[in-house]
Amino acid sequence: MKKTGATQILNIKGVNCPMPVMWARTQLDSLEPGQTLEILATDPSALSNFQSFARTTGHELVEHSEDGGVIHLLIRKTA
Repeated sequence: MKKTGATQILNIKGVNCPMPVMWARTQLDSLEPGQTLEILATDPSALSNFQSFARTTGHELVEHSEDGGVIHLLIRKTA
């Protein structure tokens, strides 16, 4: 993933579900609409979990990639 310019970064490498989604929800609650949260994860289920999270909350999963076993996700907070 290229430099995102994310408003906040959440490093949850080594943490397994359900904690990553819970921590991301807390971080997103502190952001203003339109701001972004970059998430760094190693849990293999992170992508599918955050796709579901974005669908159910209405936040936008802007992009995702994997590099060296680290999953990079960028979520934009909606209203």
